[in-house]
Amino acid sequence: MEITFSGRDHNCTIEVEPNSTLRQALVHAKILPSTVIVSYDEKILPHSTVLNSDVNLLVTTVSSGG
Repeated sequence: MEITFSGRDHNCTIEVEPNSTLRQALVHAKILPSTVIVSYDEKILPHSTVLNSDVNLLVTTVSSGG
């Protein structure tokens, strides 16, 4: 199935197996899960979310530092 990640720092589409987790999809897309928040339809998704169909997800990079 096809997962599209979009956002200020990320814009890519990948193919993953059904029942993959969001974390697995992020790693496959070479996006470090600890640095992003992923949302769908204005709702934040846990990285443990199981993906079962094609979907477009918004990726927001979390900034840190001092």
